[in-house]
Amino acid sequence: MTDALTAVSRDQDQSLRERADKVIPGGMYGHLSAQRLPAHYPQFYARVQGARAWDVDGREFVDMMCSFGPMILGYQHEKVEQAAAAQRESGDTQPGPGACMVELAELLTERVDHADWAMFGKNGSDATRLCLSAARATTGRRSVVAAETSYHGWSSWSNKLADGSAGRPDPETFRYTYNDLDSVRAAVAQACPEKVAAIFVSPFRHDAGHDQELIDPEFAKGIRALCDEIGAALAMDEVRAGFRLHHGSSWEPLGVKPDLSAWSKAIANGYPLAAALGNERFRAGIEQVFATGSFWYQAVPMAAAVATIHALKDEDAVAKMQATGTRLREGIAQQADQYSCDINQSGPVQIPNLSFAGDVEFKKAMTFCGAAAANGAILHPRHNWFLSSAHTDADIDRVLEATDAAFRAVRATFGPD
Repeated sequence: MTDALTAVSRDQDQSLRERADKVIPGGMYGHLSAQRLPAHYPQFYARVQGARAWDVDGREFVDMMCSFGPMILGYQHEKVEQAAAAQRESGDTQPGPGACMVELAELLTERVDHADWAMFGKNGSDATRLCLSAARATTGRRSVVAAETSYHGWSSWSNKLADGSAGRPDPETFRYTYNDLDSVRAAVAQACPEKVAAIFVSPFRHDAGHDQELIDPEFAKGIRALCDEIGAALAMDEVRAGFRLHHGSSWEPLGVKPDLSAWSKAIANGYPLAAALGNERFRAGIEQVFATGSFWYQAVPMAAAVATIHALKDEDAVAKMQATGTRLREGIAQQADQYSCDINQSGPVQIPNLSFAGDVEFKKAMTFCGAAAANGAILHPRHNWFLSSAHTDADIDRVLEATDAAFRAVRATFGPD
């Protein structure tokens, strides 16, 4: 397969981009923008099914980004869509929440070991902000400690400036190095222990533009002990990893429980929903916080989430993602050896990341992912990819055909490493 999609007309996608430039600032924005990606990437899509996506010009792709994480069971998953359709017939945006909100909260507190309560929003930033608000209201403190270059939403406390640009850091946010407990202690000391409301962690390091780093169990246990020592909340950001690594909280296999956790992306298989979960210590605090949105209590996403969480366990989705993710990683490793490309594959196989040695400006990664897109696979040069339980062996075979062409392009452009 060589540049299989390059001859297909892209008039519809180009026309939509030109129209968007006139009415949307920057044409597109955020991590779903194709403007900063190689030319073969589509920006606008017409339909999705399983692990496949078709753009507005009819080109077919295997989606290895899963819409940047929300798709975990496959697009148009039958049980999820049935649950959503049944709820839609009764009502979605209503004067108040549907009964499915209670069912969902009960299910989440049953499945996630540290959770005694749940609150809902629409996106990951809602969830992390709810966690921070719960921590601040409970402790009466303001400061927050988080890992360097970590992303916990676009709020100013996490993202330097509220507009997402580089600049002056939030004076109440202090930074540590992931998996380095001494650096966490140093950040706490800088903030003053009696002023720290929460220490935020992710299940593993998954900062965009960096190799991923699995959690050191001793670091996880140490940060739990430190939070207990200073009376701060341990807040887990599960937005990216939630339910892809484990059928409960990601650190449950380590025996480490956070106090608070933020969830979104995959919990409703693509329907817009987020959740903040917490233990009893933080219930009274979050009850003092007024936080709501006009669409936060839509019933259809909550019904979809109930179906999703049941299906994930019933269909053994984590094991499926581990199997196909392992197959993909092994195939890519063989291809890299064949084409003498020095790569690093990092992170869990369900949430893989690939980088090229010495590729500081991501030129090799851009060439690689551009050629993969030209051959029918949506990958990303700077961001981790995602597996879903809908990815089949046939999907992985097609992706490996695309990555074979991609390695050939890298070898032809840059030579062997």
